[in-house]
Amino acid sequence: MTSADDCYRAAIGAGVDPGGTPWAELDPALLARRRTSTKWTRFPGALPMFVAEMDFSVAPEIRRALIERIEASDTGYLDGPGPLAPAFADFARERWGWAIPHDHVHLSTDVATGVVESLRALRPEGGRIAVPTPVYPGFFEMLVEVPFEVVEVPLADRADAPPCLDLAALERLFAEEPGIDALLLCNPHNPHGIVHEREHLAGLARLAAASEVLVVSDEIHAPLTHRGADFVPFAPIAAAAGALAVVTTSASKGWNLAGVKCAMIVAADERANELLRALPPETATRTSILGLHASIAAFREGRDWLDRAVAQSEANLQLLEALVAERLTGVRVARSRAGYLAWLDLRDAGLGERPQKRILADAAVALNDGRSFGLGGEGHARINLACAPDTIVEAIDRIARLQA
Repeated sequence: MTSADDCYRAAIGAGVDPGGTPWAELDPALLARRRTSTKWTRFPGALPMFVAEMDFSVAPEIRRALIERIEASDTGYLDGPGPLAPAFADFARERWGWAIPHDHVHLSTDVATGVVESLRALRPEGGRIAVPTPVYPGFFEMLVEVPFEVVEVPLADRADAPPCLDLAALERLFAEEPGIDALLLCNPHNPHGIVHEREHLAGLARLAAASEVLVVSDEIHAPLTHRGADFVPFAPIAAAAGALAVVTTSASKGWNLAGVKCAMIVAADERANELLRALPPETATRTSILGLHASIAAFREGRDWLDRAVAQSEANLQLLEALVAERLTGVRVARSRAGYLAWLDLRDAGLGERPQKRILADAAVALNDGRSFGLGGEGHARINLACAPDTIVEAIDRIARLQA
C-alpha cells in the first residue's frame, strides 16, 4: 500500500477543494463558526464526521443560480419539475445511458419524502417491506410513516469481493407467506459504497416481477460513483423484467444541496408512471423552487465540479486507508466505489462494544454508530470524508491515541 505521507500529498493536491476554496478555510474550527446546519451544532467541540454533508464549498455555478433567483424574487410555489426533468434526463443519458421520458419525472421535497409518497401511491395497503442491511439509518425512520412491517435482509458476504444483495435469501422471503410487498433498495449502497453489479440488479428485478414486489430504489449517491466503476440504474432493468419500480434521487448528495429541498421520483415504466400520477399535489408544492434551480444548475453546469469532488473523495479514501493501516490496530475499511462515506469495522479495535460512543466521548470525533444501520452494523461506524485532508489526519490521530 502507498504510504500515508504519499497519500496525504496526493489528497492535498493543489491546495484547494473542488470549488477552489483553500483547504485552510475548511478548518473545522472556522466552519463551526460560519455554518449552522446539524453537522456543526449537534456535537460542539467534536470533529463532525457523521452526517452525509460535505465541508466543500458549493459549486460556483449553483451559487450563481441561487443568487439570480433571489435577485428576481423568484421564491414561489412549484407544481411540477419543469426544466428539471430534461436537465436530469440529459445527465442520466450521458452518464449512465438511461433514457428517461420527461413526463416520468415527478417532484418531491427530498428523497425520504419520495420514498414515502411512492409507497403510498403504489402500495397504499402497506404490507411487508424488505430492506437489505446494514443500510442508511434514515430508511428505518421514514418507514415509520407508512403501514409496512420492515424485514431486514443482511447483505451476503463474499471472500473476494464486496458484499452483495443476497438473492437467495430474497427469493426465499418472497416465496413465504405472507410474502413481501415492497423492497427498498439503496443503489449505490450506503454505508459500504457498493455499486451493485448489473447481474445482481437483474436478478432482483426478475424476483420482484415474479412475486409482484414493488421496488423503490434510492439512487441519491449515483452521481458520486468513483472513476472506473459503472453505476447501473435500476429503472431500465426493472422495466425490461416487467417489475414495478420507481427511482428516488436528487442532486443533494452529489453537489451538497440537502438543505435546498428538491428531489425527484422517476417511474421505471408507464405502469409505474400512471400510479405516480396519483401523488398528492403537495408532493410538488412542498418542494423548494430554489432547490429546483440549484438542481438544474448542478446537472447542466456543475459536472466539472462534481468530477473534482469525486476525485477528491477517492484521494481522501486512499488517505484514510493508508492512515488506518499505519496508525490503527484491528480496524478494517470497506473499499467504497461510490460516495464520500467510508464504513469502518471496529470490532477488533479494542474500543469496547460501542466503539462509536467511546470515540465520541474520549477522542471528540463524531461518527455514525453502526448499530443504527440495522443487522450487520454492530461494531462498525461510518465516517464522512468530504472534508480537508488534514481533518481526516486529525481524526485518525485522535482515535489512535485511544489505542496507545
